[in-house]
Amino acid sequence: MADCCCGRTKNRSPQELKKLMNRLSRVEGQIRGIRGMLEKNVYCPDILVQVAAASAALDGFAKELLSEHIRTCVVQDIQSGHTETTDELVSVLQKLL
Repeated sequence: MADCCCGRTKNRSPQELKKLMNRLSRVEGQIRGIRGMLEKNVYCPDILVQVAAASAALDGFAKELLSEHIRTCVVQDIQSGHTETTDELVSVLQKLL
């Protein structure tokens, strides 16, 4: 991992990138669908059901990203003696929960 002006970066495998991009594309599609429903004056509860689905899809994206982060970045940092990564992970988990 390298440092840049905006923080640390991560090189993702093509498989990991594809999986994350697919999840994010689904979320984007759901958001566009919600916008379309709003523009068509769809009944509020029907829109809210789709909002819940989009929220769950975004949560799924976050869980997948967090899982990969723990398996790769966190493990590598701890093995390298950079134990401050555990504090960073705790902080991220507190924001997610």
